[in-house]
Amino acid sequence: MKQIDANPYTPGAGHSPPYLAGRHEEVAAFREHLNQDLILKNVILTGLRGTGKTVLMDDKYKVAAQEAGWIWVGSDFAESSFLSETNLCVRLLTDLAVFTSSLSIGKPDGTLGFDTKQNRQQSLSYDFLSTYFAAQPGLMVDKLRATLEFVWEVARERGTQGIVFAYDEAQVVRDREDKDQYPLAILLETFQSMQRRKAKYLLLLTGLPTLFPKLVESRTYAERMFTVQEIGRLSPDAAREAIEMPLRERPWKFTPEGVSRIMEASDGYPYFIQFICRETYDHLVANPRDLSIPLDAIIRKLDSDFFSGRWESVTDRQRDLLFCAAKLEHADEEFSISEIVEISKQLEVKPFGPGDVSQILPRLIEKGLVYKNRLGKYCFAVPMFSGFIRRRFMSSEQQLRLFE
Repeated sequence: MKQIDANPYTPGAGHSPPYLAGRHEEVAAFREHLNQDLILKNVILTGLRGTGKTVLMDDKYKVAAQEAGWIWVGSDFAESSFLSETNLCVRLLTDLAVFTSSLSIGKPDGTLGFDTKQNRQQSLSYDFLSTYFAAQPGLMVDKLRATLEFVWEVARERGTQGIVFAYDEAQVVRDREDKDQYPLAILLETFQSMQRRKAKYLLLLTGLPTLFPKLVESRTYAERMFTVQEIGRLSPDAAREAIEMPLRERPWKFTPEGVSRIMEASDGYPYFIQFICRETYDHLVANPRDLSIPLDAIIRKLDSDFFSGRWESVTDRQRDLLFCAAKLEHADEEFSISEIVEISKQLEVKPFGPGDVSQILPRLIEKGLVYKNRLGKYCFAVPMFSGFIRRRFMSSEQQLRLFE
């Protein structure tokens, strides 16, 4: 029996594609940040879900940093990291200890009565960092600053070029004024202080477009601390490469028409390219004589796998508002409260007033479906979500007509 090659396409949260197309300008810009003698700018990598932020950070930025002699530490930021200032410090020290455990410093061997001129080595493990941190005077920010300064001196003496703290899903960062806890402020203050003291710590945060406004809200100087790299659709050439390159050593190739249809259906978003291509490849393996692309069926599966879970989390009234936004001509760009109010009067939904929209939008922002792009302007936080909403309402209308 002929062995079937594994499907080369890999849709998934943070899964590396077989060929990472495009993003050359972003990688080059990140390399420039690694060349700073004095760290003046940190990096925010932002974009909608499905644009490939995590893959770009893990597969390209991490490699670039390591090739330049930098140490890479970090993980995902969870909301638990920002429940308190202590939690944030524990998170940072835990991640840093993965690197520092390989470092050591000398300490006296404790022999009584004789000077042996010998030192024992003390590893900079998490326990060591935690003990050192607790022994420092002052507030949490003072303790964290002193610990990071100590670590940098040891690392620099060992030839380290710099240390990147890289955190994914960083849109969860926030202060908790109601609890008198300011972990985000401590994060920003500590890194700014370290960089002023010429310690080469670079902060790389990856997240949804809501991330940067949160940083600026906590500390206004954050606007000057970061360069924002916003990624979205792939260019047509890069999208074509993402479709074609994984098949370069396979017996099947997409026709030019097939490539065009996939580019159009995916709108150039990396996740959707991977999803559609994977489903197409599976269909071809199961039906080797059917060389067509079952695009309608694939889009229905995409609706079920990617969009439906988000849709099920909203109320009927919230769905009506999302439908109104999706029916705007520029739904995939920006929309305003007044535009939703006006179009609601033309659709078969209960019309919205400005107050209604103002109350519902923050709930949709909390659910990660919408974000505030700038003053008075909102955007969908999920790519191609407007198309899904229109299909969903169209399907519902057709079902209703069948029973009339």
